[in-house]
Amino acid sequence: MIVEIGHFLLILSFPVAILLAISPFCAYALNDTRWSNWIPSLVIMKFLLLMASFAALTYAFLHDDFSVTLVAQHSNTALPDYFKFSAVWGNHEGSLLLWTLILSGWTLAVSLFANRLPKEFRHNVLAVLGSISAGFLAFILFTSNPFLRNLISPADEGSDLNPLLQDPGLIFHPPLLYVGYVGFSVAFAFAIAALISGKLDVAWAKWTRPWTNVAWAFLTIGIALGSWWAYYELGWGGWWFWDPVENASIMPWLAGTALIHSLAATEKRGVFKSWTVLLAILAFSLSLLGTFLVRSGILVSVHAFASDPTRGIFILAYLVVVVGGSLTLYALRAGSLKSTSSFKWFSRESSLLVNNILLTATLVVVLCGTLFPLVMNALDLGSYSVGAPYFNAFMLPIGLPMLLLMAFAPFVLWQSNSKTQWKLLNWFFMGFLSIVIAVLLLGYLNDLYSKAFSVGSFTAVFAAIFLMLMTVYNAIVKAARFNTAQNRSRWSGYGFSKLGRSYWGMVLAHTGIAVCAIGIAVTSVYSLQKEVRMTVGDFATLGPYQFKMLSLDNYAASNYVATRATVATYIESEQGRVEYSNIFPEKRRYNASQSIMTEAGIDAALNRDLYVSLGEQIEPEVWAVTVQVKAFVRWIWLGAIFMALGSILAILDARYRKLTAISN
Repeated sequence: MIVEIGHFLLILSFPVAILLAISPFCAYALNDTRWSNWIPSLVIMKFLLLMASFAALTYAFLHDDFSVTLVAQHSNTALPDYFKFSAVWGNHEGSLLLWTLILSGWTLAVSLFANRLPKEFRHNVLAVLGSISAGFLAFILFTSNPFLRNLISPADEGSDLNPLLQDPGLIFHPPLLYVGYVGFSVAFAFAIAALISGKLDVAWAKWTRPWTNVAWAFLTIGIALGSWWAYYELGWGGWWFWDPVENASIMPWLAGTALIHSLAATEKRGVFKSWTVLLAILAFSLSLLGTFLVRSGILVSVHAFASDPTRGIFILAYLVVVVGGSLTLYALRAGSLKSTSSFKWFSRESSLLVNNILLTATLVVVLCGTLFPLVMNALDLGSYSVGAPYFNAFMLPIGLPMLLLMAFAPFVLWQSNSKTQWKLLNWFFMGFLSIVIAVLLLGYLNDLYSKAFSVGSFTAVFAAIFLMLMTVYNAIVKAARFNTAQNRSRWSGYGFSKLGRSYWGMVLAHTGIAVCAIGIAVTSVYSLQKEVRMTVGDFATLGPYQFKMLSLDNYAASNYVATRATVATYIESEQGRVEYSNIFPEKRRYNASQSIMTEAGIDAALNRDLYVSLGEQIEPEVWAVTVQVKAFVRWIWLGAIFMALGSILAILDARYRKLTAISN
């Protein structure tokens, strides 16, 4: 009965979403305010209906109701309860229900926390979000219903959750990623509402920025968590594979990054209005494109869910309607999107413009590399594969100017640089210091790992260190100006406290970019790998590190059996042996599917990971083992945390807590 109730509530949410989508237009056409007055209630009702429906599906998984087809296909009685819970969205149908629930949560948040918006504008935003929700609910009900039952011959036991997904990463990664994906629908809705009203001004940008920052922060953490999950779960030790589905998440992130910076220029100076609206449309459109790639069946990937072409056709049609409709509206309103002010080439506006050009160029590179094989295959022009060499060839030429631009941009004033004090001597000193630090760091790594000098790695590390030093220097310069204005000591803390949370958010985010860039540059060049045969008592040496297999043990869990090795890790130095912790790589065979999975053993540190994975069993008690040293790999995810925290800190700025209504 609970499943039937959940199904009924899901069906009921569809007309509620339609009513939410049409209410503002009915109120205008019929001149009846009652339609508008119903909108907050419809938002709450839709959220509660979808929450209850999701809870009903969760109940079916937790109580092993194998008469529900989805439960029978993606769970079994041996699965731990926490994996049964995450299995709710570890499949196509359940993940779409979670996607729609998160969208209803964003809609509810806008309804509750955007109450200072003009009523008509707020209702238009909610109507756009309602129409998006209606489209996805139609997709779920007509092609991907999670509540389908088999009452005639229900299974006695379920199949299994994909062993790759039997990991804590599934509990956190998809929800966080979806919050970011779906969050860009709010920026999209604000843009469409502004185009409908014809009132796209500075206040619109101020209102849109916090919502965009929150979505971008969650997407950043979601992508980083997915990268970390693949790193330790797949057993190959890589943090990014340029998989088409991975690219599907990075593309809206790039568009969102450009949108955040473009919104800053629109808010501060009233420029780039047309481009900002287009970026808002593009960011959400790329989120929909990612949904199409994952769920259309055109990709073969461990990340992809669906393989039904009917679903792909539905999503493609929906994508065409949403993107085509929004671009048509954009074209009709293009004449009203003129900027209200101008700027000179040496200004903050111009630096943000160049930033957007570089981000867009990166986006185009990723988009072309992702879609080219699909287009060629669809046209029967051959089978092509676009891999890491293509993408990596563009990243350094684009990324290096971007890092340098981020270092100089905070020193440039808005509108004109006529009053900017160009402290070239200090900048040269920062550059010299960056070179020294980069040379010392890479010299140490060259000696430690017996590597040759890498120009590409040095260039990237230098630019990242220069960005960090210039960011700190800019904070000191700005704080000193406040202190001078207040006749205080140049180094008192008063100036720093006056800089504002938005500024410190920028500092933290830019520092995160630099930290991430150092991690990417170092781990790409200075990581080591070796494949060896090992049994108990054997040693393996890799660079300065040694690995000793201490034992091999078999054990059984509730849903798999495993062979676990105990490997000691240490380094021989002039001071003697320095021992690290024991690590425990495993080889698992899952009972239900008989799938074989590798679980890597990792000894983590800030400057390196020691990574061991079991391959195939060669002889009794003899295994093929892969040992790796991943230099500075943790910096990649540490940088992502800094970026996300910086974005959240920025929206806590006082001016966003005291927002005035959009001008009428």
